[in-house]
Amino acid sequence: MTPIAIDAALVERMIVEMGAIGAHSGTGVWRTVYSPEWVQANDLFARWCAEAGLTVSRDAVGNVWGKLQGTEAGKSIVSGSHIDTQKPGGRYDGTLGALSALIALKVLKAQFGAPKRTLEAVSLCEEEGSRFPSANFWGSRAITGTISSTDPETTIGYDGETIASAMRDVGLDSAAIPSARRDDIDSFIELHIEQGPILEHANLPVAVVHAITGLRHYRVKLTGEQNHAGAFPMDLRRDPMAGFAEIASGVIDTAHRMGRPAVTTIGRAEVYPNGAAVIPRSVSFTVDARHPAPAQRLALYERHEALMLEVAKRRGLEIEWSSQIEKEPCLSDRGLVDAFQQAAVSQGIPHMTMASGAGHDTQQMAKIAKVVMIFVRSEGGRSHTPEEFSTIEDIVAGISVLAAGLHSLAY
Repeated sequence: MTPIAIDAALVERMIVEMGAIGAHSGTGVWRTVYSPEWVQANDLFARWCAEAGLTVSRDAVGNVWGKLQGTEAGKSIVSGSHIDTQKPGGRYDGTLGALSALIALKVLKAQFGAPKRTLEAVSLCEEEGSRFPSANFWGSRAITGTISSTDPETTIGYDGETIASAMRDVGLDSAAIPSARRDDIDSFIELHIEQGPILEHANLPVAVVHAITGLRHYRVKLTGEQNHAGAFPMDLRRDPMAGFAEIASGVIDTAHRMGRPAVTTIGRAEVYPNGAAVIPRSVSFTVDARHPAPAQRLALYERHEALMLEVAKRRGLEIEWSSQIEKEPCLSDRGLVDAFQQAAVSQGIPHMTMASGAGHDTQQMAKIAKVVMIFVRSEGGRSHTPEEFSTIEDIVAGISVLAAGLHSLAY
């Protein structure tokens, strides 16, 4: 197809101007949902949409939509991401996806005119949970109709306020949330920085994402017998710390042996009573296990659980666990993966296909639409930090793939 011309200077100007709203820690951004900075950022996004010739609207939770109306009837093709950040985060996580969708539609309209199928760019209102820890994916959950009637008053922020009150402060009525639901979206495409080092290690600017990982987050407790560290013989101990050390090493090694993209992390451990000369009574810890392939994901969990049970039994320990978080893998639509792979080829963009190890709004949108993601290389794999950075060259490559793919779907 005809090469799609992306203005690198425009891309850089938009990133810098948006990044100045809530600027923090040098290159960082602190922009939580429903804050004054969030309002200002969305106002700017809406203004840029209007200047690009898109029809602008806002829904009941504050998602901002820019529509390029198609000449034929049918469901919309939507692209975008979230505009809120961590505390602080960087200029790119989430924001780049919203800006890329806007830029892609602006360029397509200017270069090719009206599409056959309606295209929309969206700035989603909340993904990070950085102000309201249990509100993750608030914007996309509203679109998919998965916010319950009680959620607005029971979703509590770190400062004790409800998300309903925060919405009221910016002129939004939580009672109207059901009106944000959409049933007219055919496909959702989210461009995002990778948040990992795989593209950098492969020396590639862009990836098409074939799946978002499934995960299970365990909270495990091993209980043994507390005793003196010097006077109690090794062969008579019921030592939960010894069991923990064996389990921690074993589950991590299990993921290593399975190979990429299996990952397992022990991120937290608590020892009681935590004395230097005391065999502990108990050790509580977390196990975060992830894999994007449905069958291999279950195999990973089964191996972890079998190991934990075997170690506890052999060492005479009591063991209990609960699953704190459970997410199924989100598989991209095969047709969309093919379309955006071909889009990369058509624009001469070197690329690969990979899975995402992090969660995204795409997982929510998959409940109502076909989905796919595009990753852009992130320097050092950095994310959720002011130091996150992607080059303008790589970003332009990502937007070129996005725009070419949208052209193939809509024109």
